[in-house]
Amino acid sequence: MPESDLVVVHQFGNAPDAELAKTALKAAGIECMIQADSAGGMRPHLAWASGGYKILVRSEDADAAREVLEVS
Repeated sequence: MPESDLVVVHQFGNAPDAELAKTALKAAGIECMIQADSAGGMRPHLAWASGGYKILVRSEDADAAREVLEVS
């Protein structure tokens, strides 16, 4: 997934919620990824300093992704 056209469609305060959203998007056929700075998962509290766990999708999929996440 090229990074040049990625947009944040939602942010979560914890990894499990972000993983559930990622699963819902993949089930809807939308490629996505989670961006978070948690020192490789060893320091999850660090993610708060960078805005939490962000769900990124391609810009052309942003509207559809937001719709999926509103329903989930």
